[in-house]
Amino acid sequence: QVQLAESGGGLVQAGGSLRLSCAASGRTFSRYPMGWFRQAPGKEREFVAAISWDGGSIYYADSVKGRFTISRDNAKNTVYLQMNSLKPEDTAFYYCAAQYSPFTTAESLLRANNLYDSWGQGTQVTVSS
Repeated sequence: QVQLAESGGGLVQAGGSLRLSCAASGRTFSRYPMGWFRQAPGKEREFVAAISWDGGSIYYADSVKGRFTISRDNAKNTVYLQMNSLKPEDTAFYYCAAQYSPFTTAESLLRANNLYDSWGQGTQVTVSS
């Protein structure tokens, strides 16, 4: 497994922006797909975005497409989630996660949360109206 630590959450007004970071350690970061998920109170955890090991394949949930951008810096063992035009419905705990199978690129596999074996502690994002 890999150890993950998210940062960058906070309180922002609707229409604002935040940038989440997730620092990884413990295995060769550059080989593994990374994802961002979120969970709002009373709701199930949902997929937000995923990026393949080399950044060549990127996928988003429809609810965030065009507003959020996932990226990674393999030299820094870090994955990012830039969130723009935030809405109150984006309020949730945000988690980054790493898949256990290296070099995966297929969309169906990168969206599947059961294929992620390492999870961070999460960071709270609150968007006020």
